[in-house]
Amino acid sequence: MKVIAINGSPHPQGNTFQALKVIGEELKKENIEFEILQVGSQKIHGCMGCNMCFKNHNERCVITTDTLNDLLQKIKDVDGLILGSPVHYSGIAGTMKCFLDRAFYVAGANGNWFRHKVGAAIVAVRRSGGSATLDGLNHYLTYSEMLVPTSNYWNIIHGLKAGEIIQDNEGLQIMRTLGKNMAWLMKMKEQTKDTLTPPEGESKIMTNFIR
Repeated sequence: MKVIAINGSPHPQGNTFQALKVIGEELKKENIEFEILQVGSQKIHGCMGCNMCFKNHNERCVITTDTLNDLLQKIKDVDGLILGSPVHYSGIAGTMKCFLDRAFYVAGANGNWFRHKVGAAIVAVRRSGGSATLDGLNHYLTYSEMLVPTSNYWNIIHGLKAGEIIQDNEGLQIMRTLGKNMAWLMKMKEQTKDTLTPPEGESKIMTNFIR
């Protein structure tokens, strides 16, 4: 099994990266392959809402001037996904938001790649805004019908300068616990795949309230 973590921070070795590494160590202890993809320092265009991914069904976004399509193929078939972001104005970092909007839109347009896969989100923050950012990240996971493991508190860790999160002992415990619970959930899913049939998916109903 494999988990890919998306580092949405513009700082490749910053606190978001360090927090993801803590989770990854717990996964690797359980013989789960782990990789971090650095997204936050790339130039990634926002979604244009053109709906061409739903028309083409070719597993690609029509915007080809950035690396998104290459990144999509790396995360398409993983068993688990972790979304990590710093807090910018009490929300998801801009480049990460652009990536998530397009990635999950393309995934949904091509059969909902992430349905029933295990997904988690974590946030690194200096002071406040962590809960709002975590909530925003979780929207992508729950909308996609992913299985979301929990920890013993909200998945938020504190620090300003790179490496300061090691002083947040509770935050480190949260990350370790999340990694352990994620590994356990993935193993349960793997061990029951031949004995427990997943619920059948329904075609999405779209209701508009303004006519």
